Amino acid sequence: MPRPARRTRSRKRINKALPGGRQGTHYKSEGASYAVCRLCSKPLAGIPQLSLSKIRKFNRTKRRIQRMYGGQLCHNCLRTALKQAARTISLA
Repeated sequence: MPRPARRTRSRKRINKALPGGRQGTHYKSEGASYAVCRLCSKPLAGIPQLSLSKIRKFNRTKRRIQRMYGGQLCHNCLRTALKQAARTISLA
């Protein structure tokens, strides 16, 4: 019987021949999705499309983009948000 974590139909099953002529089942892990912008839902550039456990092993500089809201907003949404914030600042 498979481990409880493998008892789901969301994992693809692959039958493999094992040494000794037996058949075994390998469970294929799901592919990671893109990191997306919170406002426009476009994929973020500069962030790898890997699982979270693999991204955690990277340096911090490779995990996210070094700007305000890096890893959360795309560059176009950040630009419009900064413009909007500058317009609402009162000079009085």
